Amino acid sequence: MKEQNIALKNIPNVAFKSNEGDTDVEFFDLAELFSRVAKDPNHDPKQPHRITFFALMIITNGKGVHQVDLKDYAIKEGSVLKIAKGQVHAFQPNFQYSGYLVVFTEDFVLRYFSKSSINYISHLYNYHISEPLVENSTFNNIFLEQLREEFESDNTYAQKEIISKLLEIYLLRLERHAHKTPLDNLNTTHQTLFFNFKDLVEKNYVTTRNVKDYADMLFISTKHLNKIVKEFTLNTAKHFIDNFVILETKRAIVSTDYSLKEVGYAVGFDEVTNFTKFFKKHMGTTPKQFKASL
Repeated sequence: MKEQNIALKNIPNVAFKSNEGDTDVEFFDLAELFSRVAKDPNHDPKQPHRITFFALMIITNGKGVHQVDLKDYAIKEGSVLKIAKGQVHAFQPNFQYSGYLVVFTEDFVLRYFSKSSINYISHLYNYHISEPLVENSTFNNIFLEQLREEFESDNTYAQKEIISKLLEIYLLRLERHAHKTPLDNLNTTHQTLFFNFKDLVEKNYVTTRNVKDYADMLFISTKHLNKIVKEFTLNTAKHFIDNFVILETKRAIVSTDYSLKEVGYAVGFDEVTNFTKFFKKHMGTTPKQFKASL
């Protein structure tokens, strides 16, 4: 397996960039987004791009489709899309909806959010097992009004702290709305280990898909790692690793012009036959058939 993920480099990484000079959080409507894009020929939001921050897309009028990690989500008034750091998304051409974007960095979350809230706001760090779409939210307008008022306020005393608390409460409400039923008490030690496992997979999946390797990195047994992963995903650690490899493979096939052999090499396969077998086992179709269906 190779250390360089060459194919996926063709998916552009979009960093946090503010017109107002903010470094960690911003709030603006979608019309302004496309006004900014018109001035930047290097970025086309209708093409898949990976964000290095967190984003909330709140729909206030109309309806349409938005793509997150190659899956199309139908959105309308009352919909909220939670797009996590590291996810790939794309606007669809000629969309017929309006709304707002709230974008914020990981540093903002870690600096201003309480640790207990982060444990509940699962999509931020756990998007692999959490759907990004929340439908029929009834508290969007109140949040948007409060957020706009704070961003436009001339009194900047504790402004970041107030903005962070508005956002933190809103995300917690979204989480409760999405779950419908109360969450069980979280095992914070297991959750930390799961997040560490997830991060290790994202960094090392090209070089290893072996559960024991990840257990060794975490200084725990494979049995214990499987128990933790099942606690959060209802599946094994191997299933989690393979699913992530499949996701990265699909991203590469959709978003690059590389040959399937090059895609396979980029996600850790020296032999195209092994790559094809792996993909077909998990998807029920070959990479070539998947590409032809796009």
